[in-house]
Amino acid sequence: MITWAGRLLLLLGAGHLLAGLVLTAPRHGGDWFSGGVWGEGGDIIDMTPANSAFWLTAGSFGLPLALIGALVMWLDRRDIAPPTFLAVGLGVWSVFAAIIFEPAPWPVIWIAVGLLVAGARRQRLSLPQQPQGFE
Repeated sequence: MITWAGRLLLLLGAGHLLAGLVLTAPRHGGDWFSGGVWGEGGDIIDMTPANSAFWLTAGSFGLPLALIGALVMWLDRRDIAPPTFLAVGLGVWSVFAAIIFEPAPWPVIWIAVGLLVAGARRQRLSLPQQPQGFE
């Protein structure tokens, strides 16, 4: 379960980043390095097409989400359950983002969150209980 959650997160993050780069970087990549991400007057609030393209690609959560997916798979290969706060944080973030922006693949993240919670719980229950106290 945990491995599938990691795979889903890695796929979503990498897919978002790669699709954004393929679709936007050829048109706006040059502007990113010449100050084109800033609006007129140097105000980041005034979104230019280059600014929007940046936030769709390099400035997006695509790369960090892919890294989280890779980390989840790395932890699972070592029989380490990912912390629950990771699943809860991703779940809260994706619900908040889904309220603001639809349609998007938020349900896939919810599937990954559910797999993370269930897999981590199953792994913790299967581990032998360690005695509490000082050693």
